[in-house]
Amino acid sequence: MGLITDTDSGKYCVLSDILGDEDHLGDMDFKVTGTLDGITACQMDIKVDGLSYDILAEALAQAKRGREHILKIITSTIPEPRADYKPNVPRFEKFNIPREFIGAVIGPGGKIIQEIQRQTGATVLIEEVGEVGVVEVFSASKESMEAAVKWIKSIVAVPEVGEVYEGTVKAIQAYGAFVEILPGKEALLHVSEIDWTRIQDVNSVLKVGDKIQVKLIGTDEKTGKLRLSRKVLLPKEEK
Repeated sequence: MGLITDTDSGKYCVLSDILGDEDHLGDMDFKVTGTLDGITACQMDIKVDGLSYDILAEALAQAKRGREHILKIITSTIPEPRADYKPNVPRFEKFNIPREFIGAVIGPGGKIIQEIQRQTGATVLIEEVGEVGVVEVFSASKESMEAAVKWIKSIVAVPEVGEVYEGTVKAIQAYGAFVEILPGKEALLHVSEIDWTRIQDVNSVLKVGDKIQVKLIGTDEKTGKLRLSRKVLLPKEEK
């Protein structure tokens, strides 16, 4: 908002949307910003000794009308903020991980974090702050960001009993298969938990590298190792 005054007559005029010349020649530069609910910030420069209550009230009322006019045009074009940025807008995400997992994310000699960056194209920084590891991920796209964040969170994730995972068969033994359900976290799928029917040879059903759905059903009481089941996710034939 701007202002032109005539000190001799006392007349004045409040201006809206002033330009450089009006700012230079005028007596006031009054910036008012806000929403339909009210003012959020304002800033004023004046070249006169002071402003009367009437001038200030008129300037605020005029600013309100201008603000409402602009907001009406904005909301007619886009009624509410977009749920997300465009896919190729650069991204930044910051989150904390337990301090004991910092080494797992970095890997020996930085091998893991370098591989995350190489495969996703994101830049990953980790800093130990107090009792947590602060992770900062920078990326040029949504896809790259999501891939990097998902990878890191899968490393620090703690397997939960009752959860279903898409695992990868890593090794096959006569008594079952070892399945990686999270990066670096393998669990035993016992032969008796592969299918509702009796399995004579695990190799007849599973192969190394197979992607399978499994459910974490508990831990072995003696060894503490994780136990999986595939059959609980399969329909059981009625006899």
